[in-house]
Amino acid sequence: MTQAQFAQLFGVHSLTISKWERGLLAPSPHHVALMQSFSRATQRSPDVGTFVAGLLIGAGVGAALYQLLRAAFEESDEV
Repeated sequence: MTQAQFAQLFGVHSLTISKWERGLLAPSPHHVALMQSFSRATQRSPDVGTFVAGLLIGAGVGAALYQLLRAAFEESDEV
């Protein structure tokens, strides 16, 4: 996912993502939990990032977050 897509998903500005990556700003505990969920989801379903990025465009942030968390925590590996 691009910084802009990641920012949209997390409800922050893309410059905030850049600052997180460079260590200039620390993400909130909420954002850390979302990043951990994203990491877990990609371990279970490696293509989930592409799927979530597509949802951001077509269905919006709510649907994208739902699918990300579903992929991270649902028993089935299918998204």
